[in-house]
Amino acid sequence: MSSTESPSVPAASVLPRVAPVRVGEGERMRSVRLPGVTLSVRSRPPAREGLPPALYIHGLGGSSQNWSALMAELDGLVDGEAVDLPGFGDSPPPDDGDYSVTGHARAVIRYLDASERGPVHLFGNSLGGAVTTRVAAVRPDLVRTLTLVSPALPELRVQRTAVPTALLGVPGIAALFNRLTKEWTAEQRVSGVMALCYGDPGRVSPEAFGHAVEELERRLQLPYFWDAMARSARGIVDAYTLGGQHGLWRQAERVLAPTLLIYGGRDQLVGFRMARKAARSFRDSRLLSLPEAGHVAMMEYPEVVALAFRELLEDAGELIDLGVGGSGGGGAVAAPGAGSAGSGGVAATGVGS
Repeated sequence: MSSTESPSVPAASVLPRVAPVRVGEGERMRSVRLPGVTLSVRSRPPAREGLPPALYIHGLGGSSQNWSALMAELDGLVDGEAVDLPGFGDSPPPDDGDYSVTGHARAVIRYLDASERGPVHLFGNSLGGAVTTRVAAVRPDLVRTLTLVSPALPELRVQRTAVPTALLGVPGIAALFNRLTKEWTAEQRVSGVMALCYGDPGRVSPEAFGHAVEELERRLQLPYFWDAMARSARGIVDAYTLGGQHGLWRQAERVLAPTLLIYGGRDQLVGFRMARKAARSFRDSRLLSLPEAGHVAMMEYPEVVALAFRELLEDAGELIDLGVGGSGGGGAVAAPGAGSAGSGGVAATGVGS
């Protein structure tokens, strides 16, 4: 699944200088050089020693910042890190120009092997969901639990609202789109993305909107921005067409780790109808359905996602070692009602293995 095209961007050592990436309160950033790739890693100092490690992987066009709210919610429960995939956030392009799902998964595995933090509680959203599914299938020794938020797994009938994103993977389309939208402001672009990704864009605070605009303005200055978007979108499409042992649904069936699946009822990119198929495919799964959420539930409802993850740990017996809970064992994920999430309703369904 590696790209057959030659890298068309300058080496990381000669990339232009742009504004530094935003680091939120309580967060820190560092750069990690690995064979063939350099990754920027966002983290929060652990609340105490001995917390189990967690790693968060963002989706197409996203960055480690997408996990900031959830990371803060899980303070005291895990020792969390979020990576910028190659070509996204503050990470430069991979040396070989490989933006396939396999290429991204390889980068994650290299980081986990080099950091010796595994096994970790692994989180993935959208493209990151496909990447982490592959990681969990091929390297079960690196994964304690798997939490997937709107994972980009193959659909036979893709939603019409997702077609423009898929078309980014067609050669030349990203460059054409860039030319056609040359006059768009960063504010207009961010508004469009949030309308696509959020169940209710009105939930985005003015401060968060401003931070998103600032980040987009920074990344638009990078010569590889559209290349990374186009090749990663192509990587998703390629992964959707693979069959056999390399197919993502076949790999989902091979995942051994307890898995939490989170789907939004207003998701315009990943079909809500895929939730049941996912629950059947992952052998030890729990399904959390959020009718009012869109594509990025961890950003829209971080408190709900955090509680569901805590329940996953309890079911898996992970909270015993932390001394913060019992062994649990209930079949259903207990999600709070509309009040604490600020949504019109939350449905939780436990799907046992």
